[in-house]
Amino acid sequence: MELTFPCNQDVVKSVLPHRDPFLWVSRVLECVPGERATAQLDVDPQLPLFAGHFPEYPVLPGVIIMEALAQTACFCLFAQDPESSSLGFFAGIDNAKFRRKVCPGDVLDLQVQITRNSRRMCVAQVTALVDGQVAATATQKYVMAPTQTGKDA
Repeated sequence: MELTFPCNQDVVKSVLPHRDPFLWVSRVLECVPGERATAQLDVDPQLPLFAGHFPEYPVLPGVIIMEALAQTACFCLFAQDPESSSLGFFAGIDNAKFRRKVCPGDVLDLQVQITRNSRRMCVAQVTALVDGQVAATATQKYVMAPTQTGKDA
């Protein structure tokens, strides 16, 4: 499969195993497979999580921001071989910093730079921004694991 950028969520779904309600990448703007990617998440005001986080002051949880960044990084890694049946699992999140709240209706810009890319372990420097302002940064580590049944399992 030939990937071209920008691409919409249908293409994202062809590369990532994630599905609603846990797919946190709306589109990929650019990608150099295995090296770097820029994606976006449209923060839907109707997400059920805002009913509890927090009802009078809705904010996208930091763990969701970290997950969106990880999904962007895994898209970048899997774009090297879109037919692969590997999964990426968190092995660590180092130096995570949250600098700005992310609210319903925001567009979250997701930037990843892969700094280590081996068959078993990958590391990425990740940044999330809203309106050009840094919302979060971290160094994320992923263990890459082959699956028996492929992405649709």
